[in-house]
Amino acid sequence: MEKPSTQRVTRADVARIAGTSVAVVSYVINNGPRPVAGATRQRVLAAIAQTGYRPNDIARALASGSTQTYGLVVPDIANPFFATLAKALQQEAFACGRVLLLGDAGDNRQREYELINHLLARRVDGLLYTSVDRHPWFEVIRASGTPCVMIDTIDIQSDICAIRVDERDAARQATRHLLQHGYRDIGIFIGPLTMLNAQDRLNGWRDALQEAGITPNERWIFEVPYTRQGGYQAAAAMLAGPRPRALFTSNEQQAIGCLSALAERQLRVPEELAIICFNGTQQAEFCVPPLSTVEQPIGKMAKRAIALLAQGTPAAHVDEFTFQLHIRRSCGCQ
Repeated sequence: MEKPSTQRVTRADVARIAGTSVAVVSYVINNGPRPVAGATRQRVLAAIAQTGYRPNDIARALASGSTQTYGLVVPDIANPFFATLAKALQQEAFACGRVLLLGDAGDNRQREYELINHLLARRVDGLLYTSVDRHPWFEVIRASGTPCVMIDTIDIQSDICAIRVDERDAARQATRHLLQHGYRDIGIFIGPLTMLNAQDRLNGWRDALQEAGITPNERWIFEVPYTRQGGYQAAAAMLAGPRPRALFTSNEQQAIGCLSALAERQLRVPEELAIICFNGTQQAEFCVPPLSTVEQPIGKMAKRAIALLAQGTPAAHVDEFTFQLHIRRSCGCQ
């Protein structure tokens, strides 16, 4: 018998071809709850292959209360840090039998809100979330009852589960490393200061300089987007006047844009400008020169985030992970 071609194949179609009941077809598909004789199982499987029948996952989810999916919302998937994070989370979710649905907010808070609502409407089993500006839509998530793990720095009183690194301390340590080279004229490329993570990284830079008895030079603070273009533009502005001897960039993309601007002007890194950046990925190793970076332990964070969601509704708390300074040639180290 040929496949039905004018309508969706149903379990009744499979049962008719296999010469059995719809209930038996369901037992084979769901591997229970009742046993099915081997010969009968083979007839059902052959009928499924013949008809091209696919189980209705929506109906199965309604019956089981689980869609076997997690949702992930990130600020900008074009940023290699978030792409690397999404890949690690996808691998961990798949290992736990879940599919990860990705939402890219495009650095837009309203789009972030709409994505969260779309994922919640699809009844994801849990939500992983990094906010565009660290003003998360907690009320919407709490009202849905959906388990959520923030991958971000948040107010510890927010009554939400979160994993994070201390970004202020990471910026402080990166700037301290530049100071250890003997550099005292240190600038910073920062993200939009409407974003709380940009404020954290700026404050960490200030902390390190003030600890060393250095008054931060406000002229060497360049506020630009977290993009390669932003880094290129900031470098052009920096090079238009007296420039610092060393630079902390608030993300890897800004550093790559800066390298491009410096190469056009035949300025050498680190001989004429030393650079270290935050949120490094594998790209940093293949820059010229290779970039010194602060790296977050993405693999460990992804494993922990999925494990927390697998618990159902994780208790409100914050897990803090240790960042790593990955030192290469751009800061002056050999």
